[in-house]
Amino acid sequence: MPKILVIEDEAAIRRVLVKILSEENEQYELEEAEDGQKGLEMIKKNDYDLALCDIKMPKMDGVEVLQASRKLKPEIPFIMISGHGDLDTAVNTMRLGAFDYISKPPDLNRLLTTVRNALDRKELVVENKILKKKVSKNYEMIGDSREITNIKEIINKVAPTDARVLITGSNGTGKELVAHWIHQKSERSNAPFIEVNCAAIPSELIESELFGHVKGAFTSAIKDRAGKFEAANRGTIFLDEIGDMSLSAQAKVLRALQENKISRVGSDKDISVDVRVVAATNKDLKKEIEQGRFREDLYHRLAVILVNVPSLNDRRDDIPLLIDHFSEKIAGEQGTAPKRFSQKAISLLKAYDWTGNIRELRNVVERLTILGNDEITEEDVKLFASK
Repeated sequence: MPKILVIEDEAAIRRVLVKILSEENEQYELEEAEDGQKGLEMIKKNDYDLALCDIKMPKMDGVEVLQASRKLKPEIPFIMISGHGDLDTAVNTMRLGAFDYISKPPDLNRLLTTVRNALDRKELVVENKILKKKVSKNYEMIGDSREITNIKEIINKVAPTDARVLITGSNGTGKELVAHWIHQKSERSNAPFIEVNCAAIPSELIESELFGHVKGAFTSAIKDRAGKFEAANRGTIFLDEIGDMSLSAQAKVLRALQENKISRVGSDKDISVDVRVVAATNKDLKKEIEQGRFREDLYHRLAVILVNVPSLNDRRDDIPLLIDHFSEKIAGEQGTAPKRFSQKAISLLKAYDWTGNIRELRNVVERLTILGNDEITEEDVKLFASK
């Protein structure tokens, strides 16, 4: 149930506010503070879904309470209560982070509407925080090897910009993970992240998939359809396995990067798009350029920042951390306790030739979790992790 704190030095107004809110919704849990200092102390000790705070109070005024609370618990929305002559201050508090303000004496409809809106906003903020925690957990890069530390540093520098990124590396190394991480750490993180696997889409359909089509553009085009670039507007589009894209589609992608415009298949109408492009490939694009299969001008447009994701064989020091990570994750998925790996088991796994990279390691850990003993031993590894 929503927990609301009313900070007001005038007892009569405080009682009126509490009465109005309790009658509006009996599920509201209401607490009172008769001055700013007490209100701030209560905020330090408790979690509130909303605070109503008078601006002019002795000891500590409402602006000071708001500023201090924003540092302690920025997720709490504040509705400021302004008396006659406080209007400029009330407006200024919104610049300082207040959700809204109401005037004395409070207008019933405005008060209740503002409270409901503030509580809805708090719920969205909490949901967004939970979602971001889930996302950052899902796409966390595990490892502290020099190679992974270097990639993390690059991501931290490039993510806040709109620079295009080309991610290279073998299958199973975690190129998609890097792309997700770049998006989640960027200013575009609340906008869509649209992934396109260029290798999985037939060459005759790739242009329609990326740029959309108009009705009648081809036999099966029975209605207008937006493409992935439009879907990713204001967000990020991840072009995975871009080395497999047809030359005609490459030309359209190049135009989108140069002009920030696309046109649907079968139409000459331009559509403006604001999209950050992150691409990935397991191919040597310079060789593809030499052999006429990839456009050099597109390569230079994409490769503003190059990130090479190393194979697991080149970052063996991360294997123990990855084993722990996958063991906990798999146990969580299966509703069991994580299994411990003996040092000999870990040493044996570190010595393996991981041609399938991270993907293969995860499969092996899952197999050992299901088939191995309570503690995974060297014998378990020899028995169940063989190639």
